[in-house]
Amino acid sequence: MSNLRLILALHNHQPVGNFDGVFEAAYRDSYLPFIEVLERYPEIPFALHTSGPLLEWLVDQHPDYIERVRALVECGRVEILGGGFFEPIMTMIPHVDRVGQIREFSAYLEELFTAKVRGMWMPERVWEQHLVSAIAEAGIEYTILDDFHFERAGVSGDDLFGYYLTEDEGRLLKVFPGSETLRYTIPFQEPHATYEFLRGLAARRPGATVVCADDGEKFGSWPETYDHVYKRGWLTRFCDMIVGNRDWLETTTLGRTVDATLPLGKVYIPDGSYREMTEWVLPPGDHHEYEKAGKLVRSHDQSHQIKPFFRAGGFWRNFKARYPESDEMYARMLGLSKRLTALAARPDADPDYLDVARRELYRGQCNCPYWHGSFGGLYLPHLRNAIYRALISCHNALDEAEGKSGPRVALEVGDFNLDARQEVRLENDRLIAFARPAQGGQVYELDVREVAVNVLSTLDRRPEAYHQTILDTIRTRGAADPTGVAASIHDRVVLKQDNLDDLIVYDRHPRKAFVDHFYPLDVTLNDLIAARDVERGDFVAGAYLAKAHRETDRVALVMERPGWADGHSIRIRKTIELAASSPALEVRYVLEGLPAGACLHFAVEINLAGMAGHADDRYYSNLAGDKLGMLDSRIDQQHLAGLSLADEWLDLAVGLSWTKPGGVWCFPIETVSQSEGGFEGVYQSSAVVPHWHVTGDESGRWEVAIRLSVDSWKPVEAAAARFRASLAEV
Repeated sequence: MSNLRLILALHNHQPVGNFDGVFEAAYRDSYLPFIEVLERYPEIPFALHTSGPLLEWLVDQHPDYIERVRALVECGRVEILGGGFFEPIMTMIPHVDRVGQIREFSAYLEELFTAKVRGMWMPERVWEQHLVSAIAEAGIEYTILDDFHFERAGVSGDDLFGYYLTEDEGRLLKVFPGSETLRYTIPFQEPHATYEFLRGLAARRPGATVVCADDGEKFGSWPETYDHVYKRGWLTRFCDMIVGNRDWLETTTLGRTVDATLPLGKVYIPDGSYREMTEWVLPPGDHHEYEKAGKLVRSHDQSHQIKPFFRAGGFWRNFKARYPESDEMYARMLGLSKRLTALAARPDADPDYLDVARRELYRGQCNCPYWHGSFGGLYLPHLRNAIYRALISCHNALDEAEGKSGPRVALEVGDFNLDARQEVRLENDRLIAFARPAQGGQVYELDVREVAVNVLSTLDRRPEAYHQTILDTIRTRGAADPTGVAASIHDRVVLKQDNLDDLIVYDRHPRKAFVDHFYPLDVTLNDLIAARDVERGDFVAGAYLAKAHRETDRVALVMERPGWADGHSIRIRKTIELAASSPALEVRYVLEGLPAGACLHFAVEINLAGMAGHADDRYYSNLAGDKLGMLDSRIDQQHLAGLSLADEWLDLAVGLSWTKPGGVWCFPIETVSQSEGGFEGVYQSSAVVPHWHVTGDESGRWEVAIRLSVDSWKPVEAAAARFRASLAEV
């Protein structure tokens, strides 16, 4: 009879919006070969969680894989785990969406695999005690957290091997601790290391249950793991080790363990996530100090006694404080969720469109682009774009549910980004724009409804704790000795390109649209690229007083601010207009109180995203349609009245024109971030900065109007061709 239970729980996930090639590579290198090996070992059952975005792709692209998993479920070898359909961080979404996502995914899984879903995967193991109510309400009996969570609750040592009851408002949930030791030995150390750990535990705690729960991608998709796990036979040796010790070691599932054993007790688990996540959320300076403290603890001769009380670290929700771009997506998502809940209670709302809106909302809650750690996450533009695509589609469906159609325009004031200040939403049947008068009068979101793209889904360049690691590695030019054993993804230092140190530059202001600057007369493009402190005004992030104007077919936001420019007191009035069915924002600047006889250097910064940087079919062109370079080009033109940015793949063109010809600078905003493969530069957006040497008229006044239009690339290209033809005729 066995005296130790081992539960293997696999979590397979790809986020909403990831590239099809990434899905396919992960299937080829990880998901399929893992199943192929385990099929040869009928003695080894395991639990499997496949996230909704990945599962939908597998159903569509590899139904044969689904059939193989279904066969394993039917013969009792695989327990299917549920969770939120589109892998949301549960603490980030409203209660109604937690329950809705879990129930909808459970129904989908039960229909697909004809098996009852009793347990769930907790995305990123982000936990707050109040989640018990929603999870239990959704019909889930048990879940898995890390032993790190339990240690924070005072449970440690050999008391971590079993499962516990926890409770909220009278609702109960069973929670298993997952072993951090096994997360690091499997598959990164030889199977004998796991054997020694399990054998020692069996001797100390007969009848205990130990859980290894981790990402399935570590079995083949993480760098260097495919050769290690499959070609060099690690997984086969691991399975042989388990089968060879069946006299004392039993592999089982969560459900069977719950049915056969009693809980070890009751515990209330503090807010937290897995250990590495609590480190990543810390500000860079605190992160470095935390690492130093951790090394001191580990080097102490009584580290095993100290470690359970070493609980410093961050709180997951502070990713939204560290990264305003994450907070903007969150606030947008939350507003749509509240609107959907209110509409669902109305008898006149179209239920079909409500269903579409709900599914798109759930997609927009996929967690990956809302945070950043050892994975690209927030830093990957295609993942942020996918979130906005879902949220804009949700917004469109809610309009349809309300019966809104045809030409229209509206302006609404509210705290749309949850900063306790008033923002303004200007919206018609083609565009949705969000402006924040309290922060420079900037436009921080501009949605193109037809293609569901936010062309202001930008990202600032900011310090990260690992930037020093990059600089140190470049400075020493050292390299780790190859050992033939795959390293954990948390321990690798790989620079995926040269000159990353040149890209480690930090922004002094948000990279949004209609950011108002005053520069020295001799400022250069290189000064802007290097983010040097060349600002000579206080309008960039200063608060503007705002008034809203509404007409039947046109709305306007009028903002004014007195301030300083190169030592002179002046006033700016900035008006943003949107007309019904118009594809363009019209932005008019009036500068007043300009000093007589003096020249100021005025610039308006517009950062545009949502498009690729280095691709032949993504490019700048002048008003005649002549190409000026790809979107990661550096451009310094002395006399232009406008230009456009085209993305042929998206069939999208953003046109910019201004009524007074002037100079224009364009340059890419590129961040340095880490991902599974190593450290890399990532194109985030293109900065377009028209600028003028300004002198006032007799009354000290100067003005310019800027038009930002968004349209299909094909009509814009056709118009440019007609323009070139007319020039040829002249």
